[in-house]
Amino acid sequence: MEELANDSTFKSYLFFWSGQLVSLMGSLVVQFSIMWWITETTGNAFYLSIGTFLYFIPLILLAPIAGVLSDRMNRKTLILIADTSQALVTVWVIAIFSFSNAAGNPIIVILINSLRGVCQAFHMPTVSAIIPTMVPKDKLSRINGIGFLFTSLIQIIGPVIGAVLLAFYSLEVVLWFDVITFGIALIPLLLIKIPSVKGLVEQKNGTNDTSFLKEFKEGIKIIKLIPGLLTLLFLDMLINFILAPINVLLPLYIFVVHGGNEFSLATMMIFLNIGMIFGSVITVIKKEWKHKIPIYFSLMMIIMGLISVLGLAPTGFFLMLWIALAIVGFILPIINTIYMTIIQTTIPPDKMGRASSVIQSLSSSMSPIGTLAAGPLTLAIGMRNIFLYSSLLGVLVVFLVWRLTKIRHVDFDNFKLIIEKINNSNNNFAES
Repeated sequence: MEELANDSTFKSYLFFWSGQLVSLMGSLVVQFSIMWWITETTGNAFYLSIGTFLYFIPLILLAPIAGVLSDRMNRKTLILIADTSQALVTVWVIAIFSFSNAAGNPIIVILINSLRGVCQAFHMPTVSAIIPTMVPKDKLSRINGIGFLFTSLIQIIGPVIGAVLLAFYSLEVVLWFDVITFGIALIPLLLIKIPSVKGLVEQKNGTNDTSFLKEFKEGIKIIKLIPGLLTLLFLDMLINFILAPINVLLPLYIFVVHGGNEFSLATMMIFLNIGMIFGSVITVIKKEWKHKIPIYFSLMMIIMGLISVLGLAPTGFFLMLWIALAIVGFILPIINTIYMTIIQTTIPPDKMGRASSVIQSLSSSMSPIGTLAAGPLTLAIGMRNIFLYSSLLGVLVVFLVWRLTKIRHVDFDNFKLIIEKINNSNNNFAES
């Protein structure tokens, strides 16, 4: 696999990444504010489930297209278009609240906010694809850990800023925070140079007129060539399906079951991300992870077990919830670092865009179903039972995937054979 990254591109990536962290803070403030506004305005799980569903659909449908485009187009231009479009969507929501009577209609806000999902569908795989082209291979594991560390810090600050701003200002004023942070993030994006992989694609395919569908199929082929990756994707699909109702219902759970407010939800997010900070520190200190798959599955089972605390915690007993979420937060960076390092060290850089977009699409494909189920399930069995049953089902799924597949025999600690297999397949891609 040709190494595009060097010390110069690594420094450029750090500059670019700093801007993305600022942009992430703005996005988190906006998303937190909009979801809490929907929760407080409607008090209905239906609106939360519809809002999350409409946000996820573009991510699933458009991510594969975005991945292919990120390998064929100028990645810097693609990120610029996606980020600018998202800022314009935010301005649109501001205009509705400022000048239209539709501001009180949550459906209108949900529909427009879903366009942010369209922008993210193009933003996420493109940003993921540039990492191995700008970060040297020996720094990938640590940069993933550092990434989770700083993202966790931002995710602590974001909800707090959102809650404080909502306490003093109307939603349309709070939304300007996203536009301001977009402007700040724009500066490093415009100043840096992002390596192009188009030449590699043309060289390996012998042409610059590669079929769009063919490139998408190559992304799937690459994933199939990596032993165990399809099994991990299958597990992700099931886990995301199980967790989707929980993600949707958490604001309503705090508001209705525990009588909390926006600060209660923000505090929950703070403890989750404090755990993520400590977990991220571990991933930064530990240069390399041995026995990746056993660690991944063991920690995943612990997370699924801890979900039951949401169903068991007495009303108003936030301390129990804080501790559980802090432990979950501690584990998340470790399993995510292991997962991302496997992907980034085995997939060739010129195919990273399409492969990562297929991975993102497959991982998220079951989430909309779980999201839509949140409303009816709440009415049928109640939120506490949803959390309890989801926890039991999650533990069972992780255990069965471990026992009934060959994933436990895959050696992800030895990448040489995997990389050689993928590199040898490049000629087959060009001929197929």
